[in-house]
Amino acid sequence: MQFNEGAELDTSQVSDQRGSGGRVAGVGGGLGVVGLIIYFLVQQFTGIQLPAGGLEGLGNNTQVESGQLLDKCKTGADANRDDDCRVLATINSIQGFWTDQFARSGNTYQVTKTNFFRNSVNTRCGNATSAVGPFYCPADSQVYIDLDFFNELRTKFGATGGPFVEAYVLAHEYGHHVQNLLGTSDRVGRETGPTSGSVRLELQADCYAGAWGKAATTVPSANGQPLISNITQEDVDAALDAAARIGDDFIQSELGGGRVDTTQFSHGSSEQRKKWFTTGLQTGDPARCNTFDTNNLG
Repeated sequence: MQFNEGAELDTSQVSDQRGSGGRVAGVGGGLGVVGLIIYFLVQQFTGIQLPAGGLEGLGNNTQVESGQLLDKCKTGADANRDDDCRVLATINSIQGFWTDQFARSGNTYQVTKTNFFRNSVNTRCGNATSAVGPFYCPADSQVYIDLDFFNELRTKFGATGGPFVEAYVLAHEYGHHVQNLLGTSDRVGRETGPTSGSVRLELQADCYAGAWGKAATTVPSANGQPLISNITQEDVDAALDAAARIGDDFIQSELGGGRVDTTQFSHGSSEQRKKWFTTGLQTGDPARCNTFDTNNLG
């Protein structure tokens, strides 16, 4: 995946909190509605089964801005040579796509931030550590990620890795933002299982990520130039490989106890995740991502 060197980057879409420290998350009481949604979402890339109070409290997130991104991330040329700028450019593209999609349907997309953090972070959904992986917090409508996760995806999960894999992860999280804006997240209950609401939510976010991927080379930056100039089949194959390695069945069998228990599925099997990402990637149409009203999840 390559970026158009002349495209302009918008650093306002990222808050860099990596220099702010933070306290380690504790284990609090029972989860409310918001906490329940997060309980499902934060596990999606780790397979770690959090305790029922795995996110503590509802605090105010302290935004600690860094001028470093503003100084070094100005154009697509910077994204091609710097990891942080690449992630920023990808976020710009994803949100540009959804801004256009919402406008086409007569609605307004709400641009939101991705927060870079290290070790732990305080959000309006509570405190969380890096162990939960990337997650979306509906209470403040923001995405959170410790960028070291991308290394873990390769070393722990055995994924191929690469820029488009990172893009898939980020586009999936912004898929949850879209679900929150549309009210889709409200359809998720406490149940788990292969056809549960939580599985449908995750598969739809995968499909949304694919829909962005289909349009990625046409999404413009502020100066009208496409942010992304090229996505190869190798990039797509790497993303599909990552999708397979974060399926419930793969995580249970390879990183868990070795036994696959479909009653505990909350994110979908490897094949389901690949299927719905591919659906979005082939059609480019978010309307084709209606996982909630189908009897065929794959």
